[in-house]
Amino acid sequence: MIMDVGIFTWTKASTDPAVLAKRAEEVGFESFWVPELPLVPVEAPSRDFGKSIDGVDTRAATDPFVALARASAVTTTIKLGTGVCLVPEHNPLLLAKQVATLDQFSGGRFLFGIGAGGLKEQQEIMGADFAHRWTQTRDAMLAMKELWTQEEAEYHGTYYDFPPVYSFPKPAQKPHPPILLGGTAKNVLQRVVEYGDGWMPARAASIVAATDPDFVDREEIERGRATLNELAEEAGRDPASIQVLAFGGPGQYRTRAAIDALEEVGAERATIWLRSDNEQGALQEIEELASRVLV
Repeated sequence: MIMDVGIFTWTKASTDPAVLAKRAEEVGFESFWVPELPLVPVEAPSRDFGKSIDGVDTRAATDPFVALARASAVTTTIKLGTGVCLVPEHNPLLLAKQVATLDQFSGGRFLFGIGAGGLKEQQEIMGADFAHRWTQTRDAMLAMKELWTQEEAEYHGTYYDFPPVYSFPKPAQKPHPPILLGGTAKNVLQRVVEYGDGWMPARAASIVAATDPDFVDREEIERGRATLNELAEEAGRDPASIQVLAFGGPGQYRTRAAIDALEEVGAERATIWLRSDNEQGALQEIEELASRVLV
């Protein structure tokens, strides 16, 4: 099998990521992904924000870096990813150290899935500039690249400005862990080419019923892959240096036929969301999915 297939889970305090990641590695999954949701405003009039996804209480999501650090301690080969880290809600100097530390302790297995966030009230509470969140994200990522790659790093941008500093450790992966931009925002593909290493389309999850395990938005992914290739060539980048991870959503990509279809339209990775919100159920689901798609 060519395509790399991972699993995504809404980890919570009663669902140990170490247990799930260890079993996912044992049965052959390539990567293990967790979300970031630092808080959920009680009132969020800007958006109809559900408190659950596919029956899983999203408010209970644990810290992604703590969860992945725990998973890394009991695994050796499975990649560990954020799906996604809400970059504007972090100080990039601290976030760069978290990423580098996790990458070091895991032996270079971290995949940095990032996003700018979409819930205005949450972002305002966390100190992000919601109206310009992608501009802020770009600023943060460029600052972090300096911190990861330079002995004496400095950055002078719109949102972040600091003199030469020492920031250690450096990531195990060189020059840094892969940066994968999530979503289907208007200019996301241009952003991927400018400062990313991959694209994580997931919009289909919000528009397709979670009852169709075979559904693949072939046109969106195929068009995105072609656009990425074109933009990369225009920017002087090798298109092969940019990957497409079909991040899916609840109920998607749960059959071998769906995985094969994703590969046909240019995706290199796929992620399947676990539906179970308890540890025993998640373990059983991991077993079932492995027998269904890792063949």
